[in-house]
Amino acid sequence: MTATSRGAAVAPPDRPPAAEARRLSARLEPFDSYWQAPADVERGYRDFYQYYKHNFLAHIPGARSTRILVVSCGPGYLVNLLAGMGYTAVLGIDSDPAKVAHATRRGLNCQVAPAFEYLEGRTAQFDAIVCEQELNHLTFDEMIEFLRLCRTSLAPGGTLIVYGLNGANPIVGAENLTHNIDHFNAFTEHSLGQVLEIAGFTRIRPFPLKLYVFWTNPLNYVGLLATGVLSLFFRVCFALYGKKVTILTKKIGAVCYKGA
Repeated sequence: MTATSRGAAVAPPDRPPAAEARRLSARLEPFDSYWQAPADVERGYRDFYQYYKHNFLAHIPGARSTRILVVSCGPGYLVNLLAGMGYTAVLGIDSDPAKVAHATRRGLNCQVAPAFEYLEGRTAQFDAIVCEQELNHLTFDEMIEFLRLCRTSLAPGGTLIVYGLNGANPIVGAENLTHNIDHFNAFTEHSLGQVLEIAGFTRIRPFPLKLYVFWTNPLNYVGLLATGVLSLFFRVCFALYGKKVTILTKKIGAVCYKGA
């Protein structure tokens, strides 16, 4: 393994790369590349640091030697956070060389690799896998195949963290799904759990992805109050229709585990 200035390389390729990357259904925004970076890529290292810290960090195993794979890492925003938090065995992969170039210039341990091909044939090489791209950029069959590849690549008891668009949000749920031709599905806390269960994961726990986590910005608290009130209102409305819906954020995440 080769160390970098921001973490140690993990799981080096143990076979020649595929001659041609698999063609996924998403054409403009493929799943194995990160598409949420702002126009100012450098600013994203600051903003997404806070976003991932407050939404994802609590679900990642605490041992700093945990072998972590970040799929669709883009410029390495999550890799940057984990390295800054002292994790020493983090690897990011992304299929877009231009995005990975931003990460490597910062000394982050990221490499160009398509997700499906990279995971194929790897068994128990990681303790945790985190996806930085939304699952809804995969069709249902692609999603199950990808999740099963993740499960094989995880060590027994390993952690998987994924997220996608929340179809239960009454304001943006339908727009989330239909405004992009590469969005093939949306989730609720129930359906996201179903997908992960079909893929063989256990102890599935959905969680909300919060937008307003920038505590030094006064407008953050306005947004937090507004979305909190709306969420309470819509939860009551769902209850009146006999629906138990508790997560109404724009996006929904889930943490789950490979059985020992």
